Amino acid sequence: MPTAVLGTNRASGRNITEQFHAFDTHNLHVYRALERMAARRLAAGATRVSLKDLFEDLRRQLPYGVAGLNNNFTDFYARRLIDDHPHWAGAFELRCCRAA
Repeated sequence: MPTAVLGTNRASGRNITEQFHAFDTHNLHVYRALERMAARRLAAGATRVSLKDLFEDLRRQLPYGVAGLNNNFTDFYARRLIDDHPHWAGAFELRCCRAA
């Protein structure tokens, strides 16, 4: 059975961090949409926000979904939202990153 480096996509040779940055660079609208959606939920009184729920909502809202929106990117987007909005830190549960 072949072994693979944890977090590395065998087809592209890129780890999940590199995949995220490539996706994010070409899909800036995704972050802005997630940011708006999180802000709306928090303004409506939510104390916790699930990025996986936001991903699913975003997929439903866009006519053809978002090609390449990988559920493995949720932690990256949560951390970016917290970096941009430190007062939201308690709203997102973060996991320890496995790939750098």
